Amino acid sequence: MILMAKEISMSTKYDPKQVEPGRYQAWLDQNLFKPSGDKKAKPYSIVIPPPNVTGKLHLGHAWDTTLQDMIIRQKRMQGFDTLWLPGMDHAGIATQAKVEARLAEQGVSRYDLGREKFIDTVWKWKDEYADIIHKQWAKLGLSLDYDRERFTLDDGLSKAVRKVFVKLYQKGLIYRGEYIINWDPKARTALSDIEVIHKDVKGAFYHVKYPFADDTTFAGKKYIEIATTRPETMMGDVAVAVHPSDKRYKDLVGKTLVLPLQGRHIPIIADEYVDPEFGTGMVKITPAHDPNDFGVGNRHDLKRINTMNEDATMNANAGKYEGLDRFEARKEIVKDLEDQGYMLRVEPIVHSVGHSERTGVQVEARLSTQWFVKMEPLAEAALANQKTDDPVKFVPERFENTFEQWMNNIHDWVISRQLWWGHQIPAWYHKKTGEVYVGEEAPKDIENWEQDPDVLDTWFSSALWPFSTMGWPDENAADFKRYFPTDTLVTGYDIIFFWVSRMIFQSVEFTERRPFEHVLIHGLIRDEQGRKMSKSLGNGIDPMDVIDKYGADALRWFLSNGSAPGQDVRFSYTRMDAAWNFINKIWNASRFVIMNLDEGTHAELPEKAAWKLSDKWIISRLNHTIAEVTRLFDSFEFGEAGRALYNFIWNDFCDWYIEMSKEDLNGTDQTAKKNTQNILCFVLDQTLRLLHPIMPFVTEKIWLSMPHDGSSLVTASYPTTDNDHADQKAEDEMDNLIELIKSVRNSRAEVNAPLSSAVDILIKTKDQRTKNIFETNKEYIERFCHPKKLEIAATVEAPALAVTSVITGAEVYLPLADLVDLNEEINRLQKDVKKLAAEVKRGENKLGNERFVTNAPTEIVEQEREKLSGYKEKLTATKERIKKLEEEL
Repeated sequence: MILMAKEISMSTKYDPKQVEPGRYQAWLDQNLFKPSGDKKAKPYSIVIPPPNVTGKLHLGHAWDTTLQDMIIRQKRMQGFDTLWLPGMDHAGIATQAKVEARLAEQGVSRYDLGREKFIDTVWKWKDEYADIIHKQWAKLGLSLDYDRERFTLDDGLSKAVRKVFVKLYQKGLIYRGEYIINWDPKARTALSDIEVIHKDVKGAFYHVKYPFADDTTFAGKKYIEIATTRPETMMGDVAVAVHPSDKRYKDLVGKTLVLPLQGRHIPIIADEYVDPEFGTGMVKITPAHDPNDFGVGNRHDLKRINTMNEDATMNANAGKYEGLDRFEARKEIVKDLEDQGYMLRVEPIVHSVGHSERTGVQVEARLSTQWFVKMEPLAEAALANQKTDDPVKFVPERFENTFEQWMNNIHDWVISRQLWWGHQIPAWYHKKTGEVYVGEEAPKDIENWEQDPDVLDTWFSSALWPFSTMGWPDENAADFKRYFPTDTLVTGYDIIFFWVSRMIFQSVEFTERRPFEHVLIHGLIRDEQGRKMSKSLGNGIDPMDVIDKYGADALRWFLSNGSAPGQDVRFSYTRMDAAWNFINKIWNASRFVIMNLDEGTHAELPEKAAWKLSDKWIISRLNHTIAEVTRLFDSFEFGEAGRALYNFIWNDFCDWYIEMSKEDLNGTDQTAKKNTQNILCFVLDQTLRLLHPIMPFVTEKIWLSMPHDGSSLVTASYPTTDNDHADQKAEDEMDNLIELIKSVRNSRAEVNAPLSSAVDILIKTKDQRTKNIFETNKEYIERFCHPKKLEIAATVEAPALAVTSVITGAEVYLPLADLVDLNEEINRLQKDVKKLAAEVKRGENKLGNERFVTNAPTEIVEQEREKLSGYKEKLTATKERIKKLEEEL
């Protein structure tokens, strides 16, 4: 036991700048964040969702990592062999876009540098931002094991990526083919479906004449009408399609049309893809620029005419429009259609258009040769695993439906990206024969081969994160055997598709296990108005700025109490003020306790025989809080755990027990003083341990300033319940006493009678138990209520001019003749009658509900019955008091 109470001074106001600096480095220096190495201890592991090395961490990262740190800190204190593995993601297209933007400011492109020098530049960017992220992790207090830190492009993870690619290729689950894919013309790379964000933009339906190539007429006209939103792709049209069962056009199938502005002949075909109810029921088919048209073209063996370059400028197939940007080409084509009499009308619309998640530009559907993962068998295996005894448990459960819906409707995954930053695809093409070689290592006669220049989608490597970071594909790796599968993943609901789903199917495929037992889904951080934080709105909040103002512990407290699992949270400076105030309350309460401890004080309880009612009560309340907080942490209900802690600390400990302890601390009974000091020390010690996972800095500072065992709270034992400490009788009796004190204080406040003035207090009770409680604890009534005269009896005669309150088992009268207005007192009591009547009705309805009575735990039902009985007694007594007062008028 180390005693430092008298040696360390605590300021009168909590100042995080005096508490937090240097603490994190001290933890690192003591190696406190590493696994314990205790083989008898149960392992518990979390892998951090690796932040992208594209920039600084935002509030969402702070929320996500705070929740993980709370979990791992609690488990470490509970004796688990914990591993929280850190790392970062190379982030492919996102990082390359950032670096290219920086180079563009210098007038340089990646092509000017060449691939090798450009990649060197990106590595420098990575080192720069990894350093920033490390500093942010430290500022947040994250208890990560940095010795195990990984990066998705490090050698070990790169080996895992190659292994997975080759195995999937050998099983026929990776293939190469020409398909319509989403194309980002700014980054000049393919995108997967979920990297495309759809936005409503202003556009138009352009209604264009497509003339017949012969003398055919339709509805008296020598043309048909086609509506398109993208006239810039017209030069790639190869047909017009109608539905086979559309009787309007059955005679037109097989006829030939002339493509406006180009003169090329195209057929009218029948295909079930066409919706006869939409528009005219006739659609132009452009297989190289639309995924649905691509399918139609395959079925009818139509030519694919690509009219755009990689940067979305028009190519030679666009004829006179070659070299124009796609949107400039649209304007020119529309003008020419109007000038040459092909344009029937232009109908303005607002429609949903895909944009690149990374660069923000409008996505093109582009014909391209890419690498794909065949998803159906992988998805089926992942879904089947959810029905075994090794499923991933989603918290909240509803997000499993989100996962299953996506897996049931998944498309093949385009995994190649036309980038330089990332895992280069392990496929080589023979320079002479064109033979394709796929392998974990390059061909031995490398001079005869050329590697595919594309890289893999960044999600391909991050999908392996839970097991590649543990040493896989070496299944005998110590960490893989000890800590995989991991226990909990914490992430936002916005990347269930991107990342969570992919980790699940890759883990099932390559380890035959789930990647984690639980996936805790949180929401998004929004501003005070409920808007998503974004650069365009200018409403983003830098978590480091918040820490500079309030401290990391205040931010962590706010984030841990922000919302229930799966729900969004609104950031609020008002709530940050409240978080700081709460810590300040803890600080000052702790300071009071520490300054009132003696040299021989220990965080140990005295013999139970020496406990007074208030001692029994606070120890029982602490025991209950330990049970509640532990239960709520285990179910990831951190907001509710925070509420339980707040109520215990602010109400039970600070407002009541500390105030009651002053009687003994300032009294002459040295034994009572010593007992109270030990109990204060014990309760504070246990409370700091409960709080430590949420606010590690301030709890450590206080704990080291008081009698303690060990060098740090990081590895101190987490509180556990003790059946001997549970005392419902003491809690009930103390509740009676607190209710009495509150009622007297409220009555005084009603008539502006200050606590400093002594007043008569008359307590009428026929309940012997209640009478005993009040008589045994008169010193508390005297301290908190300041009575001039205190009478507790069954036969108390209430004077007419008295403020009345009805509490459990008693009626309380304050004879304040000069201050009481009978009419006002009657009105006040009538308000009480309404409140009590409402409570009685609520209780009767609840107990009248057969489902509640049958299904609820017996103790809950009994509690409701006791509450109802109490409310009925209070209602009757209040009504009787009103009747007596009315008789006095």
